[in-house]
Amino acid sequence: MLGAAIHGFFLAFGLILPLGVQNVFVFNQGAAGRKLRRALPAVLTAALGDTILIVLAVLGVSVLILSWAWLKIALFAAGAVFMIYIGWTIWRDASTPAFDGATGLPAKKQVVFAVSVTFLNPHAILDTVGVIGTSSMSYTGGAKWAFTLATILVSWIWFGGLALAGKMIGSLDQGGAMLRGINRVSALIVWGMAIYMLYTGLIRN
Repeated sequence: MLGAAIHGFFLAFGLILPLGVQNVFVFNQGAAGRKLRRALPAVLTAALGDTILIVLAVLGVSVLILSWAWLKIALFAAGAVFMIYIGWTIWRDASTPAFDGATGLPAKKQVVFAVSVTFLNPHAILDTVGVIGTSSMSYTGGAKWAFTLATILVSWIWFGGLALAGKMIGSLDQGGAMLRGINRVSALIVWGMAIYMLYTGLIRN
């Protein structure tokens, strides 16, 4: 069981480490808020969303859902459109003078955005299904659940750490210039992901 848990921990860490829309969103909420607790809705929703995806992948449910070609295409299209909107929102906030005193998005909007960047992110879903779900098939019984819980633990630790890192950087940026720059770069990254998603999900297929 220990070996399975270690495997799950490092596998999940390798998957979650690359910069993605979830990471950008949670980091920005940590950086924009005056207090770390203001980013908790984004952190908890993103971590809970990952937990749901991981459990579905391990149980094999998500493989069945993504076997429908039309649903996969619809997911890529919806994800790309929403990421374009997310990018515009981040860029707009970076261009607004009032952003210097921002406290991040309201709790309800954080939840909606976090749910969207989790469940409308086909690449994250495919990574969860293709890597975590497939890898879990190597284990049974207690070892399988040790593997699963380890991958889930990584998500909770990671998103909490991202918000904390954002808060620390935001605290050092009294004038808001650094935060505006980070948000503009974040918006460009999100738009790049949306274009890549359209290419891989709609054009290449």
